[in-house]
Amino acid sequence: MPFDPRSYCYLLGIYLGDGYLAHPSPRSTVLEISLDPKYPGIVNECSIAVWQVAGVVARTSRQHTQKGEGIRLAATCPRWAALFPQHEPGRKHQPTIRLVSWQQAIVDRFPEQLLRGLVHSDGSRVLNRFKVRLGSRQREYAYPRYFFTNLSDDIRGLFCDSCKQLGIRCTQSSHKNISVADRKSVALLDDFVGPKR
Repeated sequence: MPFDPRSYCYLLGIYLGDGYLAHPSPRSTVLEISLDPKYPGIVNECSIAVWQVAGVVARTSRQHTQKGEGIRLAATCPRWAALFPQHEPGRKHQPTIRLVSWQQAIVDRFPEQLLRGLVHSDGSRVLNRFKVRLGSRQREYAYPRYFFTNLSDDIRGLFCDSCKQLGIRCTQSSHKNISVADRKSVALLDDFVGPKR
């Protein structure tokens, strides 16, 4: 069975943000991921990652959510529970989320891919604009920054740990938001994340 650790790190980031495991029968487990139809590139990347990790084809379907239209990506594989041992009933921000040793070893090798998956699920790259009055003239400036938003202290911690490993400066800007605004750090993230597509 295929198991590409690089793709696994990306899929782990997506799973921690927008995925969950369903058990329609005792012998089958379905990985379900909620995605935004505005970003077909992310939908495609998730489908490829599912194939490269589990060797199964993901199915996508349109669905209506409270926030509007969404994409449901689903893939059945008996090994999902072993691949994502963090699965528990309920919301992800309530239980403790810790990586097991084999997951941590893979994340330590591919922190960029974990960050890419986390930003693709619960992050954004925005252009901050602000105005400054210089004498009689007002000038407008703009600079890019990243936000990662998640209610789980543990998942935000995984994001920050991977940033630290790569020399990316991040700060907690609210109880659920991590911000990356330092110019060099934004440039580092741009190398392997960039704007959502």
